[in-house]
Amino acid sequence: QAQVVESGGGLVQEGGSLRLSCTTSGVGYVMAWFRQAPGKEREGVASISRSGDGEIYADGVKGRFVISRDVAENILYLQMNSLKVEDTAMYYCAADRLYYGLNKGYTYWGQGTQVTVSL
Repeated sequence: QAQVVESGGGLVQEGGSLRLSCTTSGVGYVMAWFRQAPGKEREGVASISRSGDGEIYADGVKGRFVISRDVAENILYLQMNSLKVEDTAMYYCAADRLYYGLNKGYTYWGQGTQVTVSL
């Protein structure tokens, strides 16, 4: 049973940047970021392979967000640039031994970190 913990959320003005971090209690997981805005379904944002050499992004964040991982330190990051009001959501980190993608097929989930983008 992996423990997943996110950090780094906060309030930022439109056009600004934030970096989210996520740690897990184990190693060797495919990792991903999801987000859920009030009244909306949880959606995949970005996913990264175990080694960090493969990445998948949702269309709405391509060119603005970058997912990366420090394999040695076992930390996952999401660098969010050029933030928009519509990026406001609870952001969740997810992990799985096998699944790789942006559907909600991950086994382990964190509690989320809030990102709020203001005008």
